[in-house]
Amino acid sequence: MNESKDTYKTIAVPSEEILFKEKNSKFVGYAFPIVNEEEVKWHVEQLKKQHFSARHWCYAYQIGTEKISFRANDDGEPNNSAGMPIYGQIQSFEVTNILIVVVRYFGGVKLGVGGLISAYKTAAQMTLENAEIIEKTMKVFFQLTFDYKNMNKVMRVIKEKNLEIIAQKMEMNCELKISTRKKNAESIFDIFSNLFEIKIKKVD
Repeated sequence: MNESKDTYKTIAVPSEEILFKEKNSKFVGYAFPIVNEEEVKWHVEQLKKQHFSARHWCYAYQIGTEKISFRANDDGEPNNSAGMPIYGQIQSFEVTNILIVVVRYFGGVKLGVGGLISAYKTAAQMTLENAEIIEKTMKVFFQLTFDYKNMNKVMRVIKEKNLEIIAQKMEMNCELKISTRKKNAESIFDIFSNLFEIKIKKVD
């Protein structure tokens, strides 16, 4: 991955369901934006309630931009015939923070492993083609600590460098949480480090 790359692709909203049919089996595809594994469980449970008469609820997800975690689940289909083909499409479209679920209604005709791989791959591909993929910027967060008398100095840099103030605490001294795009983080850190009486540290 390119070190200076500080954008990633994901989806902002759940996709509309898609339907793919193969030899009487129906494959219904969904994509959801997610940020943790709890959301995966919740979405799969909802789909099990919605499609209670289906046979399989196979899925794959990927979370993270630099540290990636992913999982592929065949949910009773032959090994690697469902979850991995779905995950392959997540990789192919280069998206992250996403869950794709393909619900299968068995139509009475066995598709064989090759047929299943092809069907789940196609359903996942159609789901992603139907989803609205957006590009987001990776951000780095800093905490600034300083006295009131230095407020103007700090605010001038924030304005000049177009930084975002996420949170502020004004008590005995001032604390600001700011964010910047990843590729500018080093230079922003240096600017504030070199300012007299301003403390800066990286935070999550």
